Amino acid sequence: MELNKYGYNDHFAGRFAELELPSHLIPARVTAVFKHVLRVVSADGEGLARPKTSSFRDVDRMERPAIGDFVALESHPGDTSLIHAVLERTSLFVRDDPDPNAGQQVVAANFDYCFLVSSANDDFNINRIERYLTVAWNSGAMPVIVLTKADLTDQLEAYRSELEAAGFGVPFFAVDSISGNGLAELRELIQPGQTIVLLGSSGVGKSSLVNALAGEERMRTGGIREDDARGRHTTTHRELHLLPNGVIVIDTPGMRGLGVGTASDGLDETFSDIDEIGEHCRFADCTHEDEPGCAVQQALENGTLSRKHYINWQKLKREIAFNERKQNSQLQRQEKQKWKTISKMSKQNSKQNSKHKHRA
Repeated sequence: MELNKYGYNDHFAGRFAELELPSHLIPARVTAVFKHVLRVVSADGEGLARPKTSSFRDVDRMERPAIGDFVALESHPGDTSLIHAVLERTSLFVRDDPDPNAGQQVVAANFDYCFLVSSANDDFNINRIERYLTVAWNSGAMPVIVLTKADLTDQLEAYRSELEAAGFGVPFFAVDSISGNGLAELRELIQPGQTIVLLGSSGVGKSSLVNALAGEERMRTGGIREDDARGRHTTTHRELHLLPNGVIVIDTPGMRGLGVGTASDGLDETFSDIDEIGEHCRFADCTHEDEPGCAVQQALENGTLSRKHYINWQKLKREIAFNERKQNSQLQRQEKQKWKTISKMSKQNSKQNSKHKHRA
């Protein structure tokens, strides 16, 4: 199997060589993540693998293998292979773990585009899209907004206006996966060997979009229920698909709640229009709330800046600030615990040395 079809290129080959690994290890890519095992693809074909315990014993969970990662594999065809190392990532999508005590988790790695998928039905939510944009910009990849089920709405122009205001230059495509409308333009954006990750809530049509881009059924889908306009099928795990046209797609489970973590760079990109307006404020350190001469407040009053957009910016900014404070507190506790452990070991060593001297 040719791994370059799965996005392995000169860049990753260089990263693999830099690790100076034993000769029996080969490059592979993680194509699916399950509860206790991963699926990988390599020159030996497709198979199951797990992280080698000794290689990842003291590694932070963010550095463990995730969907889309290129890894160093000890291949055992017909059995469970072992992952020895994860290659340096070119892009990374991170979210807050639903477990409040678990910190952050990696959703996907090594992709060129983030397709932020929303549907033109009751699921449409501009605040959620701005959240996705914030995290997508922070990932290091190019965000693209895809509005599915476009043939089912008469509000398309209104949605387009909201998305253009929120996206601020982000490519936007309105498509219908059944009729094929809008798909040709979307296909022109991506090239063979490139990887896209699909992000969006359950039922927005991500699986149908994968099938439409592939030109065949790759993902099981369900019809649209009349009572709530949602599909019956939802993805339950992260999976990478190689499409017939050579494009690689990472499908992810729907995420209705998406924490933005500490994505301050992504916030600046998503709300760059507010930053540009803020350059005209009287004071350089203006918070854009109640200071005199605030250009942002003036834009809100004259209607050139959406109040909904501004309120969401405030909300996400507070959330990021809170997460940064929380992370700093966690790091301080970890550092304190580390020095406690070192001090304890030092005292134990001193006692042992004292005993040896006394015996001597």
